[in-house]
Amino acid sequence: MRNTARWAATLGLTAASVCGTLTGSALAAPAAPASLYAPSALVLTLGHGESAAAVSPARAVTLTCAPGPSGSHPAAALACAELRSVRGDFEVLADPGDALCTREYDPVVVTVDGVWQGKRVSYERTFSNDCVKNSSGSALFAF
Repeated sequence: MRNTARWAATLGLTAASVCGTLTGSALAAPAAPASLYAPSALVLTLGHGESAAAVSPARAVTLTCAPGPSGSHPAAALACAELRSVRGDFEVLADPGDALCTREYDPVVVTVDGVWQGKRVSYERTFSNDCVKNSSGSALFAF
């Protein structure tokens, strides 16, 4: 009788430990998100021509702004700060204002594709020449 009680106790404890482990993992809380920041990762390209569809990019850089500025953009921190200040409105940063540039027509096209604060973005702007592109004073397009 003692062996039967011992075997029953052993079997009960083994079953409880195995089943407890299985149900514990099944009832565990879902994994925490990898980041508390909405993703902000962009690819910027620059090419010479009328539109992005008509030219191949001469240069391309990456820009990641969350959780911190990084990427191959030469002024990542400044570009991210500019984007945050205008709430991701690329048109505001591309505005050349009252620039004094030649009227030479040598079109430069800039594209921005990726995710800004969790939302998909796609932007294209054609400037009449490099001077007009650079006259906006934005670090975002200075690459």
